Amino acid sequence: MRKSVRVWDLPTRVFHWALLACVVGLVITGKIGGGTIDWHARLGYAVLTLLLFRLVWGFVGGRWSRFASFIYSPRSLMQYLKGRAHPDHLVGHNPLGAGSVFAMLLVLAAQISSGLISDDEISFTGPLNKWVSSADGLLATWYHKEVGQFLLLGLVALHVAAIVFYLRKKRENLIYPMVVGDKIVDHDATSARDDMGSRLLALGILVACALFVRWLVT
Repeated sequence: MRKSVRVWDLPTRVFHWALLACVVGLVITGKIGGGTIDWHARLGYAVLTLLLFRLVWGFVGGRWSRFASFIYSPRSLMQYLKGRAHPDHLVGHNPLGAGSVFAMLLVLAAQISSGLISDDEISFTGPLNKWVSSADGLLATWYHKEVGQFLLLGLVALHVAAIVFYLRKKRENLIYPMVVGDKIVDHDATSARDDMGSRLLALGILVACALFVRWLVT
């Protein structure tokens, strides 16, 4: 019997779409350069805030937003690829999607970290550049411009391609649940907690992360 399950709580959905908006803004300001570099930095600080929030929310958030719900063994991944996945592995992030999520978070963390200590010797010096050697600052700048941004763009393209693939080939809309929070499943599954208490907790965590980032960069 098919039923509707709350998969993505509101804080997770807001994180997802806010991160998307920030990444798009980073790409645009990064390509334009010049006078937009200050906005590029601000968006980078926003992404760092979001990443810190997601790290904490991965332990205290809703059932399907917790890392414990989508850390899979190699065997689970193989079973999924063979079409024999456990029903619970099809509720939140499936084994293949989970890998994409962790890769995206890791690449974003590396990109933001390199930006914080970078020095392009023209228009921008990262707020933490003074704490590293000149060689390390230049290496971080090289990674940020020549490696990290292309890894990030590649993962974004892969993410979009996966959404299109699931929609056309598997008739599964991955965007809809991330908008409304609910997903139709074929078996009994636990709904994620998504009440006023959890939302206020998320807001408190986000504010704390924002204050930490503000302290860090100033």
